[in-house]
Amino acid sequence: MSPLITVAELATRMTDSDLVIVDCRHDLANPQAGREAYALDHIPGAVFLNLDEDLSGPKTGSNGRHPLPDPRWLATRLGAVGIGNDSHVVAYDGSGGMYAARLWWMLGWLGHDNVQVLDGGYQAWQGARQRVSANVRPVESKSFIPHLRPERRVTAAEVEADLRESSFQVVDARSPERFRGEGETMDPIGGHIPGAINRFFQHNLAPGGRFKEAHQLQQEWQGVLGAIPPADVVHQCGSGVTACHNLLALAAAGLAGGRLYAGSWSEWCADPARPVAR
Repeated sequence: MSPLITVAELATRMTDSDLVIVDCRHDLANPQAGREAYALDHIPGAVFLNLDEDLSGPKTGSNGRHPLPDPRWLATRLGAVGIGNDSHVVAYDGSGGMYAARLWWMLGWLGHDNVQVLDGGYQAWQGARQRVSANVRPVESKSFIPHLRPERRVTAAEVEADLRESSFQVVDARSPERFRGEGETMDPIGGHIPGAINRFFQHNLAPGGRFKEAHQLQQEWQGVLGAIPPADVVHQCGSGVTACHNLLALAAAGLAGGRLYAGSWSEWCADPARPVAR
């Protein structure tokens, strides 16, 4: 199954009994903006999950801005909004898929593969004049049993060890400016992990906010990675969100297999002993 679903495809499945649509709209500068947008209107039947409250765990000051939650807690939260092990989940946002991709990756991390991201997001849904609603339907909770895939992520310690061992290639999804350490606004220190290469997640999108065609993504990513197999790549960004966008784009291009460093730059730079490149 493709990790992306079009508006037309979703429109034909709206009455499927196993379908759970998740609104992941968010604004890093205004964390309640997504919830407020959902309250105004959303895809009919969609439930809402917040990046900070639902798709992240507690922050300690040293584990990044959006640390992964405990898998068992996350499974319970997903079940509470109606996601079970047999659910077909479709996630969307209003930001080119950057937040929906986080839920897509997290479900895969929990062993659930029947999940897709709406290509073009809420703008594409509205642009196609599909129906929207402000109604919030009652949700029947489900049992979601996680089958964790720990191999899909790496820790800061593993990234530090790789500086000596060179067992994988780190790819940074942040903008070229932030990668270079210029104009850093989100984190206290600018720069990147030594040895990392840069692929700005926005480059996965075509004009209009949809993902580029699979063959174009494949060509572009092969140009970035060269002879490095996708499975030997660890993806990171500022806080483990837009790195999932790169993982989603690779999966859409048939180049799946990479891993996520969820703590990303916000965790890395929290320890002054870790090296920084600029």
